[in-house]
Amino acid sequence: MLIIVGIILTSFILTADHHNYWGAFDDTQFPGTPTIEEQLSKKLAIIFPINKNTDMQFYRNTWLREYLYPVCDWSEPGCKIVCNKESTYETLDEKTFCFSKEMKKFSDKEFFIKLDDDAFVDRDYVFGLMRKYSGSKKPVYISDHTRFNDPDNKDSLHEVLYGNGKFYMFNYNLIKCLDTNFKYEHHPRNEDAVFGGMVRSGCGEKSVEFVQEDDDKIWHKEYKNKNKYIDLSFIKNH
Repeated sequence: MLIIVGIILTSFILTADHHNYWGAFDDTQFPGTPTIEEQLSKKLAIIFPINKNTDMQFYRNTWLREYLYPVCDWSEPGCKIVCNKESTYETLDEKTFCFSKEMKKFSDKEFFIKLDDDAFVDRDYVFGLMRKYSGSKKPVYISDHTRFNDPDNKDSLHEVLYGNGKFYMFNYNLIKCLDTNFKYEHHPRNEDAVFGGMVRSGCGEKSVEFVQEDDDKIWHKEYKNKNKYIDLSFIKNH
């Protein structure tokens, strides 16, 4: 009996490679199957408000390139969101309403980053956050949050919890409940606080998962790491 079993087993091993029996358990036989990271990469949009001083060449030569959704005042090549209105520092709150309304149309995306044009963020950090919060049922809002002091808008913006403008990341669940018809009386106001107001008005702070960002993975105005130092801010005499 043992001899018969041995003969059968030997025959199976010798013919396994020919018939690819082992291949049934080898995931490399499906080379077209996207990895988890490839799947996540298709779900990311980086909302990037720009102006005439923004160096798009710099950002297009970084990992951000394929995810950039430039927010422009007027239509021009490469713009993904166009507000059709000249923006100034005093009207950035209006520009925030503009791109917030447009984001509601991007239902094919799961994650969004609002990034200033003098900031930079680590790629692995972003993908780690996407892996962690992908599929979350709650609205997720990742940033360095603080309360906004605005007694002149006591019923709308005062004490609203909002993220630091250099970087905030959120999921589409937050976009779905965002109140893009949010009203306040005294203008202009900090554009990031206004975004926080839209969150509180539409989603309710108790329904949102607020996540503290890792500032070691985000650079604002300057990038310093090992032997690199890059000034990310606007140089006035250039």
